[in-house]
Amino acid sequence: MSIRVAQWATGAVGKTILRGIIDRPDLELVALRVYGDRKVGRDAGDIARRPPTGVLATTDIAAVIAARPDVVVHSPRLQVPYETHDADLVRLLSAGINVVTTAGQHFPRAHGPERSDLFEDACRRGNSTLFGVGISPGVVGERLALALTGASVTLDRITIDEVLDARSMPDPDFMFTVMGMGSDPASLDGTGPLPTLYGLLYRETIAFLCDRLGVVPDDIVPDHRIVPALTDLTVAAGSIAAGTVGTTEWRWHALVDGKPFLTLAIIWTCEPDRPEYAGRDHWRIHLEGKPEMVLTLNLVEPSEPGVRTTAAQYVTAGPALRAIEHVVAAPPGVFTAPVFGPWNASRSPRVAPGAAATAAAAAAASAEVAR
Repeated sequence: MSIRVAQWATGAVGKTILRGIIDRPDLELVALRVYGDRKVGRDAGDIARRPPTGVLATTDIAAVIAARPDVVVHSPRLQVPYETHDADLVRLLSAGINVVTTAGQHFPRAHGPERSDLFEDACRRGNSTLFGVGISPGVVGERLALALTGASVTLDRITIDEVLDARSMPDPDFMFTVMGMGSDPASLDGTGPLPTLYGLLYRETIAFLCDRLGVVPDDIVPDHRIVPALTDLTVAAGSIAAGTVGTTEWRWHALVDGKPFLTLAIIWTCEPDRPEYAGRDHWRIHLEGKPEMVLTLNLVEPSEPGVRTTAAQYVTAGPALRAIEHVVAAPPGVFTAPVFGPWNASRSPRVAPGAAATAAAAAAASAEVAR
């Protein structure tokens, strides 16, 4: 039997997901929620550049709930503040509808019991499940980095770097408001709305990794860098003046015993040819320990004629589409994807190999002095 699916939002990623839903024989599209009046009443197939589906776009949340979907794939734009979508998510979950979202909510426990309980209680009322997923957060740290730690005998530090070319982002509001490009660099200080937004979003990745690794950080500290554009820039969403924000480096360190154990850097640039960014991999995961390992991941843009979907849109849509059947089958609550056999602090050597002999000798000497 087909899974009844509603698609929520039809931006660049939402349309990619919508096409994926329509194209899959095991999924039945039953509702489509849009934000713009211009799309209201249009057939979902028309919006997705597919044959007619008989499902018409609506802005009415009640109509989406009345369509009785098994799951909503919720892919609106991330917005300031981070809590913007909370009420919609709670309403859907309380109505008994499972939700896969690409707009955060990867690990609500990272923010304490109040936020976690907000969603857990809604899931309990509706016997439903919530899952936040994407490529980053969602896959790079939570799955790839964690899986790679399973090959570690000792693990001293994890560094995850993301370096993405932001010039092709088509939405002016996302580029200039949510990403902060073209802003006065002084406006993106550590207490502003954007550092707060991304601090909340990516804290969930950091907290999830630490939780699965059995590590309790002393603190998670920001280490951001805002880079002004060297020249006037023309990008897909508009123009960026020289001296305004051309690159954001959002970076956090999870400290253990006063030293970085996990560093996550999210670097978005509209000047990818600058020396500090040129030639860097889209993602680089560096594990320091025994053994030392480096994993790199790069996106390759599709070359299919007439297709405007970018690799970034595919790689965000893919995890959401793959999650649908698993979330529908999961027990009620906030769902987290399992990872097989990651490194764990409580089940790992307390003394690094090579230091063991030194530690043993020191212990023996101490015992001799005591006698």
